Amino acid sequence: MSKLKKVITDFTLEGRFVSFVGDYKQKPKRLRLSTPEGECKIKLAKKIRRNVRELLIPGDWVEISGEKTLKPKSGKIKLKANRLKPTTPAKKQPTEPTTEQVRVASPKKGKDCIMVCQKSSCRKKGSGEICQAVNEYLAETGLEEQVKIKGTGCMKQCKKGPCVVFMPDKSRYIKVEPQQVPQLLAKHFTGR
Repeated sequence: MSKLKKVITDFTLEGRFVSFVGDYKQKPKRLRLSTPEGECKIKLAKKIRRNVRELLIPGDWVEISGEKTLKPKSGKIKLKANRLKPTTPAKKQPTEPTTEQVRVASPKKGKDCIMVCQKSSCRKKGSGEICQAVNEYLAETGLEEQVKIKGTGCMKQCKKGPCVVFMPDKSRYIKVEPQQVPQLLAKHFTGR
């Protein structure tokens, strides 16, 4: 008798689609979902992988149901979606804080952060110029004390570089050009 039995139950989650996980050129295998309990990764059943890439864009509200698997020995919980349906948010339980709530909460966590990929592929495509443009904008607007720039390792978007992520809201931008930097920063840090 095996001690590695899996306990399977059904689950239903409602939240905002964040992004696909891993290599998702054709049919993504996993996605990230922002829920009131936090962010989670969910594996997609083969039958729903085919069209999901065209259906979802980051920020879309979805309802996902499927199987929850618990491995007793490791204590890991795995979610596998069998059904995915676009939805509207439940009014009583927002799954993501509003922009005002993020800005009020962010000083408690420390500085906001702009992460710029520094791996060779993104460097060749101009991530150094992106960092320079970000520094110039922050100096011009007086935000250099509030916003930190951080060089990162590979973000798994090498062919679409340079890649930039704004924290704490985890907004990801690909193929960023230096002339786009003021517009992106104004979008994320207006009213500070």
